[in-house]
Amino acid sequence: MRLVTFRPEGGGEAGAPDHRTPDHRVAVVMDGGRLLPLSALVHLTPSLDANFGRMELAEIVVRDPDFARVRQALALANPGLLEAATLAPTEVRLRAPIPRPGKVVGVGYNYLDHIREQGLERPVRPVLFPMFANAVAADGEPIRHPAGTHALDFEAELAVVIGRRASRVAPADGLTHVAGFTVANDVTARDWQGQAKALWPSEKGDGQWLRAKGSDTFLPLGPMMVTADELGDGRGLHVRSWRTAAAGPDAERPFQMQAGTTSDLLFGVADLISIISQEVTLDPGDVIVTGTPSGVGVFREPQVFLEPGDLVSVEVERIGTLTNPITDAEGNAPAGSPAARFMAERPAWAGESPGGEPSPSAPPLGRNRGGGRW
Repeated sequence: MRLVTFRPEGGGEAGAPDHRTPDHRVAVVMDGGRLLPLSALVHLTPSLDANFGRMELAEIVVRDPDFARVRQALALANPGLLEAATLAPTEVRLRAPIPRPGKVVGVGYNYLDHIREQGLERPVRPVLFPMFANAVAADGEPIRHPAGTHALDFEAELAVVIGRRASRVAPADGLTHVAGFTVANDVTARDWQGQAKALWPSEKGDGQWLRAKGSDTFLPLGPMMVTADELGDGRGLHVRSWRTAAAGPDAERPFQMQAGTTSDLLFGVADLISIISQEVTLDPGDVIVTGTPSGVGVFREPQVFLEPGDLVSVEVERIGTLTNPITDAEGNAPAGSPAARFMAERPAWAGESPGGEPSPSAPPLGRNRGGGRW
């Protein structure tokens, strides 16, 4: 099952009884790409609690971690009425699947090729760091480039959404605590991080990663959450990223930065949940961002850093593509830049691989106003 969190364009919604429903609403992505709001499903199926139409995805996960009740409602509802209650993707604005997670745990150095490109030794335990809800952004929303960094970088990652409370979980039981998976872009100010290759002479970093990875808009998530039953342990998925530069020799041409696979994770999803939960209890709706493969900008020759006007996309196979424009700290992009054009079109759904060919992870959804597909 695929689910999105959204806000309707213009505030209306098919099947909603009134306008008192929350700004963040949840929908099932149906075959063909149309969206069925849960607020509509509860009116079509008496078996589903009406509260499901008013809850955010993290709340639904608490009540129905395997989505068995939602699946039952879909099976019982009249197919014709279901279709009539759906929305076209162009009628909504996406939000992050979990707009404000209680906890976000980042994982560093979790791909061997990424460790090798830094000249580091393989870690005995995963490197863990916190991020916060202020950093979360949605598909299509701007990543704001703070004025104080000159080395803004980005990382394509598989993200895990926790479905059941996890405390001192054994590795063999780790996957039973997964609600689903989504795509993450772990944006990083490498100079603030203290990465030696990004520092100017006599410059020092912060000595820790809070500001470097936790600044506002530095963690886009989305575009959807795919439930755990579809992706198993999360291994074997291609992880890719692209940058479309606003200036320079590669301007206007999507350039592929990363091409890895989750088969190369040093610590898999089950192990990460077990390791983290030994001391840090994970709650439903918490997110684990599992690490990134090689190809990030700071370790390239020449280095590649993001500037206002650029456009970045990250993709995890079978989940989708997450695309965000880079703006300045006030949310502006240079006129005519890839970011400015993207924001002018403001597609509700992104899904065509930046190289121009349909993404292998993309279900056959309808086209959006920007001309792309999932």
